[in-house]
Amino acid sequence: RRRAPWRTSRCRPKAGERMSERVQEIYSLLIPLAEGRLIVPRACVAEVVGFQVPSEMTGAPPWYIGTVPWNGKAVPLVSFEGACGQAIPAPSGRTRIVVFHCLGTRLEGGNFALVSQGFPQLVRVSSDVVRPDNSRVFPERAPVICQVRMVNETPQVPDLERLEEMIADETRVAA
Repeated sequence: RRRAPWRTSRCRPKAGERMSERVQEIYSLLIPLAEGRLIVPRACVAEVVGFQVPSEMTGAPPWYIGTVPWNGKAVPLVSFEGACGQAIPAPSGRTRIVVFHCLGTRLEGGNFALVSQGFPQLVRVSSDVVRPDNSRVFPERAPVICQVRMVNETPQVPDLERLEEMIADETRVAA
């Protein structure tokens, strides 16, 4: 079972350091989907921009919506819902694009983007407010690590490396 990004060994105190001396919170974004939300560390996100019609990617699956211009380069744009095998929501006036920094090296340009069904909300996450929620099971190849419970929410933790892999595979096939 993979660990949530905020439950890594980097959260442990260094030798000689007391737990009370370490910051135990991580700024995160709750990204609205058609049904539910994703939660990601804020450091993974490069920018949130208004929706713009993407350039189509010929031969790509429906979840790979196309590319959008950002910072002088074409960035792959995907639907998280579509990548999970769900219906792809139509863009609305509230739709945003969340540009991510790549964790791996397979995507040229170092970024990819997700369609968000609204403006992401900044939250502080700590072990006091987040708990595992095993009420849902996700398919083995889905880009989801797990679901967590936070107060009255149950956001999903996306597997950003898996999503990058999916995008890279489709970019190679479509090219």
